[in-house]
Amino acid sequence: MEDVFNIRVEDGYQEDEEIQVVAFRLGNEEYAVDILYVQEIIRLLNITRVPRSAQHIEGVVNLRGSIIPIANLHSRFDLQFSENQDDKRIIVFKFDEVQVGIIVDEVSEVLRIHQNDIEAADKVYGTLEADHIKGIAKVGERLLILLDLAKIFEAGW
Repeated sequence: MEDVFNIRVEDGYQEDEEIQVVAFRLGNEEYAVDILYVQEIIRLLNITRVPRSAQHIEGVVNLRGSIIPIANLHSRFDLQFSENQDDKRIIVFKFDEVQVGIIVDEVSEVLRIHQNDIEAADKVYGTLEADHIKGIAKVGERLLILLDLAKIFEAGW
């Protein structure tokens, strides 16, 4: 992982860089996040609901003594839920000292994407409010929506 570049730049990705991402499914769509934020991927655990939390907060889990809030991006993005419980996972992220998990329908792979294969979010989403999207990556015939989880969580907690 020494050749993975740090892509946390105000203006997005820099020229001639390659990034490594974790790809996953939410409903029928494929998304990806920068692997530099991913702490671990775990099977779905027993989630304890927290009264009066936001609709997209499923609750909290106890992960080896750490209490981690779990968000459901299906609710946040108004996406269909998958019926298949066997493939569901929790991706645990770490931002500075804060840990948070998201429920995904399936983690598909870890892959590298070259900058030239990423279309900037402002070109794709021109008039829509999409601060949480870094861009759209073309991987063969697939399109992956690159999420900026730091922006999702700083705006919505």
